[in-house]
Amino acid sequence: MEEFVIPPHFLCPISLEIMRDPVTISTGITYDRESIEQWWFTSKNNTCPVSKKSLSDVDADLTPNHTLRRIIQAWCTLNSSHGVELIPTPKSALDKSQVVMLIEQAKKIPHTNLHCLQRLRSIAIQGERNKNCLEAAGAIEYVASIINKSQSDSSTVEAAIEVLFHFKSSESRLKDLMSNDSNNNNITESLVRVLDCGNYQSRAHAIILLKSFFEVADPIQLINVDVESFRQIVHVLNGRISQAASKAALKLLVELCPWGRNRIKAVQSGAVSVLTEALLGTQEKRACELILIILEQLCGCAEGRAELLKHGAGLAIVSKKILRVSHVASDRASSAVESFSKFRFFAQQRYSSPTFFVF
Repeated sequence: MEEFVIPPHFLCPISLEIMRDPVTISTGITYDRESIEQWWFTSKNNTCPVSKKSLSDVDADLTPNHTLRRIIQAWCTLNSSHGVELIPTPKSALDKSQVVMLIEQAKKIPHTNLHCLQRLRSIAIQGERNKNCLEAAGAIEYVASIINKSQSDSSTVEAAIEVLFHFKSSESRLKDLMSNDSNNNNITESLVRVLDCGNYQSRAHAIILLKSFFEVADPIQLINVDVESFRQIVHVLNGRISQAASKAALKLLVELCPWGRNRIKAVQSGAVSVLTEALLGTQEKRACELILIILEQLCGCAEGRAELLKHGAGLAIVSKKILRVSHVASDRASSAVESFSKFRFFAQQRYSSPTFFVF
């Protein structure tokens, strides 16, 4: 029986499988496109897996190795009797110039924005390769500008929100969008407006995007969040749009509350009552932990403690979670309860201390 051996240069150095779409990078090493894109763009590794040479954004072009692909396809056809899968010719890569042209045309003719956004969405959902091409063509900045334009109609803004959500932008790109004056109408305020008047899906996408932006924000940006933003975040939590949206709203409050006067702003937005109701209605471990983390932060101010006491079940449900959920939940719940006795003691000391008169 003839021995069946796969030529080693047909195998991708990363996946160790036959390459379906071989591409060569700047170091001269050839990989399967899907594997090297996963390694480089998704996992953010900046070295060549084989040569260990450093890679930069300048080296990001992947050159298709058409000759090797044709040889592999011919070999697969000849060995199909051994069970080798035939490899189809891959679709041609997205051309950056085509995307630039599409965006520039939409900028010149505003009523085509919706069509452009729908086209960008269909391109983005096809994979990391297309997302990287769209980013390089300036699609993210274009989409952000649509969201920031107050004169944009609701359907166009909702389409732009969905496109930006599908991009899953990197931390550096999010920082650029927040710091870029041309986009900073600003992007977070625009997302808050969507929370107020968008449909269910766009509101869910907007709160998740808002969480991503504030996770990379500078301290001054976190301190300057206004009460209206807190109201809309709490409104999303109270509306229970989706589990993902609620979890994003909780994480956003965890991120914002420690800064400046944000605890008082959160209390003024009705956060304590909504969080208490959420705690009463959930048994999910992580949700309980996040709620208790926020309540502990809010109990650090007198307004927060007063609101928790005002709720009929507030202090009781927080106390009940001690030793019943997790170590994190117990620690935060205990700290919240302790804040009442601690500040009460200080108040008693302040007002009951003897007064001395000097004659």
